[in-house]
Amino acid sequence: MNNDTYNRGGFIAFVFSILFSLCFMAYVAFFSGGIDLREIPKEAPAEAGPALADNEAAAAKKVDVSNVKDPWISTDDLIAHGHQVFETNCAVCHGPKGLGDGPAGQGLNPPPRNFVKGDWVQGGTSVDLFNTLKTGVKGSSMVSFSHLPTVDRWSLVHFIRSITHNKIKDDPKKLEEFGKTAE
Repeated sequence: MNNDTYNRGGFIAFVFSILFSLCFMAYVAFFSGGIDLREIPKEAPAEAGPALADNEAAAAKKVDVSNVKDPWISTDDLIAHGHQVFETNCAVCHGPKGLGDGPAGQGLNPPPRNFVKGDWVQGGTSVDLFNTLKTGVKGSSMVSFSHLPTVDRWSLVHFIRSITHNKIKDDPKKLEEFGKTAE
């Protein structure tokens, strides 16, 4: 009769798994070349169009918007800054490409807006988008982003308008009047 009080097979399997893990980690740390992430091309989806690819390249550089006088007037720097703000605050629901397919948006009802398609509920002018960012959308999960600085909200507006296929024309005079008073 065997008087062993422990599981010899389980102990051997445990020791083997520890030794294998240590050998594997040593291989990865000292002998493997690893993966060079620069080798993986970053491609924009076909439905997003070429504007998104341009925006991604522009977003790679940090943009200083602290001295922008008229943030309601779209510039390449504001669009690039808007892309950065979008990635930080919006992509989790609206998706990294603005297609309304972000991981946090999967369970939302109604689902997040697809900015590329641009079926606007509260209007799609720059003023309408700015107001939506300021107040949110009642009856949805879109909350107010009034805590963001005004220039960040205008940058988001410019980025969203740069990727949408359904741009609604702005009235320059109304936009300027609104922009001078917008907070």
